[in-house]
Amino acid sequence: MTESAADGALWHDGWYKPAHALSSPNFGPRPAAASIDLIVVHSISLPPGHYGGDEVERLFTNQLDWDAHPYFGTIRGIEVSAHFYLRRHGELLQFVSCDARAWHAGNSSWQGRTNCNDNSIGIELEGLEGDRFEAQQYEALVPLCTALARHYPIRFMAGHEHIAPGRKHDPGAGFDWPRLRREFAAPGVEFPGDAYPL
Repeated sequence: MTESAADGALWHDGWYKPAHALSSPNFGPRPAAASIDLIVVHSISLPPGHYGGDEVERLFTNQLDWDAHPYFGTIRGIEVSAHFYLRRHGELLQFVSCDARAWHAGNSSWQGRTNCNDNSIGIELEGLEGDRFEAQQYEALVPLCTALARHYPIRFMAGHEHIAPGRKHDPGAGFDWPRLRREFAAPGVEFPGDAYPL
């Protein structure tokens, strides 16, 4: 199989075929000059620390019942999304085509550019900032990042905490950046500073 054929086997219009597709209405076009060169790693759980439900999927598809839990009242009405969501057991869901602009980064800046949504792909891991993540999540994250780097001109990896310091703290200290850096091993891809040596 040629490289282009292999690429075609994994992607269709920015949708990663191994992921379960759940289309979100929360997206828009990227600017014409955008270069999709940044992967942003996040963490999320709804309500915080609760795993295994469908609340995140409902949030990203504008179907969350705001009255179902007291915490939901604090985020009532927000419209957000990410390109990908990785469950604790390794299941991968995709909500927005990677060719489009998902609404995951908010007010952000990286490498001198603001509005990181314009140039980035957002990956949410089911988890709580600061806590550890599961082996199955890394086992799914590495091939996803590898596929992204082969399909898009990825140059940077960062956490939400790095592109929005002080405002965001995810994925936090429990995320194993050295493991991702070691196993992803994509030539030319820069990680967030020297705080995570191999």
